[in-house]
Amino acid sequence: MSQQAVNGVSHRGRVLTLDSMNPNVKRVEYAVRGPIVQRAVQIEKELKEGAKKPFTEVIKANIGDAHAMGQKPITFFRQVLALCAYPALLEDSKFPEDAKQRARRILEACGGHSIGAYSASQGIECIRQDVARYIEKRDGGIPSNPDNIYLSTGASDAIVTILKLLVCGEGRDRTGVMISIPQYPLYSAALADLGAVQINYYLDEDNCWSLNITELRRALSAAREHCNPRVLCIINPGNPTGQVQSRQCIEDVIRFAKEEHLFLMADEVYQDNVYAEGCQFHSFKKVLFEMGPEYSNTVEMASFHSTSKCYMGECGFRGGYMEVINLDPEVKAQLIKLVSVRLCPPVPGQALLDLVVNPPQPDEPSYATFMKERTAVLSALAEKARLTEQIFNTVPGITCNPVQGAMYTFPRITLPQKAIDKAKELGLVPDMFYCMRLLDEEGICLVPGSGFGQREGTYHFRMTILPPTEKLKVVLQKIREFQLRFTQEFS
Repeated sequence: MSQQAVNGVSHRGRVLTLDSMNPNVKRVEYAVRGPIVQRAVQIEKELKEGAKKPFTEVIKANIGDAHAMGQKPITFFRQVLALCAYPALLEDSKFPEDAKQRARRILEACGGHSIGAYSASQGIECIRQDVARYIEKRDGGIPSNPDNIYLSTGASDAIVTILKLLVCGEGRDRTGVMISIPQYPLYSAALADLGAVQINYYLDEDNCWSLNITELRRALSAAREHCNPRVLCIINPGNPTGQVQSRQCIEDVIRFAKEEHLFLMADEVYQDNVYAEGCQFHSFKKVLFEMGPEYSNTVEMASFHSTSKCYMGECGFRGGYMEVINLDPEVKAQLIKLVSVRLCPPVPGQALLDLVVNPPQPDEPSYATFMKERTAVLSALAEKARLTEQIFNTVPGITCNPVQGAMYTFPRITLPQKAIDKAKELGLVPDMFYCMRLLDEEGICLVPGSGFGQREGTYHFRMTILPPTEKLKVVLQKIREFQLRFTQEFS
C-alpha cells in the first residue's frame, strides 16, 4: 500500500490543490493585510522573544483601525451595548436613563428580547426606520424609505452583495466596474473574486486627487472595447487619498452615470471625517434629488455607511447599512433572497448602528458627554491631518496633498534609480522594498502605494493618521529620518 493511501489520502493526491482551486480566489489581493503586515507580526514576535532591534515596538499605521490605535470608545455607545448584552444591568443605577431607554427599545425589537437571536435578514425594522430618519435629517428632509435600507456586516459586506447582483456575462459582455485609482483594495479583491472586469480611472494627484470627468470618459471608452461597463464606484471622502469631492464634481458624476447608463455605488463611510477649510461632505443621494426628477427617478444607486470609521471607530462590531435608490422591484426581491442566505448581519453591530444614527439628543442626560467625546475625536483627527501634511512636505523626496477628509494620507515618494534597480533585483515592487526597509529599520508598518494602484512610474505609501498625536509625531519623525538615510544610501 502506498504511503499516501496509508495517511488517508488516495494515490490521486488531494481534492483541493493550488491547481484545482477556484482560480478567481488566487487572483484576489488585499494589500492592507498583505505580506508587509505578516512581516510586522513576525517582528513583534521576535521583539517579545527578546530580539534586539533598533526600536522597541512595531507601530502599525497600515490600517484604519481607530481603537487599535488607542482611540477611546464613545461612552454612550458602550453603555447601551453593555445593557443589551447583559440586561440585568438595567437595574443598575450607574447607567443613565437615556442609555437604558435605548437598550430597552433595541431588546424589545429582538427575538426573545436578546441580541443573541437572529434578526430579520434585511435588519431589525425599528433600526432601519432610525437609519431612514437619520438620512432624511442629514439630507435636509429628502425622504428615505426604510424598505430601501439594508443593514449589513460593515459596509464591505453590502458593497460585495451589490456587486454580486451586477456581475454577469461572458467575454466581451462581462460586467465592467469602474473604480478609482488609487482605490481601496476591497474593490479590486471583490472584482477578482467575482470574475468581473476592473476598469481603472485615475484621480488627479496634481489637483489634490480630484475626479475628472474627462478621465472617466477616457476609461469608459477604452473599456468598451473588451467588456460591458455597467457600474461606477466612488469613494467620498477618499480612501486612500483623503480628498473630499465638491458638489459640482458630484453633479458631474451623476450626469455622467445617467448619460452612460451606469449603476452608481457611493461609498460614504468617512462622511463625518471632513477637516479641510472650505470642504464639506455632500451625499450623492442629496445631490441626486436636488438635481430633479430627471435624475432622481432614473439613476440607480446604492450608497454605503459604516460604524467602523468617523468618530466611532467601532471596526470590530461590523455594523453598516446601504440605501438603494431606483432599484427594480424584481431585483429587490432577489437582493432580499441573497441577504437571507447569510441569515442576518451581527445583531450587536445593528444595535451599535442604531446609536450612531440616533445619538443622545440635547434634552437627554448623556448629550453633553457624547458631544464632548465626539468633538474631541474629530478635532484631534483634523489636527493630525494638518500635522501630517505639514511635516511630510518638509521632507526632501516626499510630497503630500492636503488630507481633506477620511483618515489616511497617500504621499508620493521619489525613489533613487539605484533603489528601484535594487528592488527589481530582489523581485519586489519599488515601494514595497521601501516599506519593508522602513519596517525593518524603524518598526513602522505602512502599505505601499502599489497595493492601491498608482500611475505608472510614481510611488506612494498609505499611512493612517490615527495614532495618538504624540506617537504620530514620532512616526513622522522616524519616516523623515529613514527617507533621508534611504535616499543617501541609494543615490
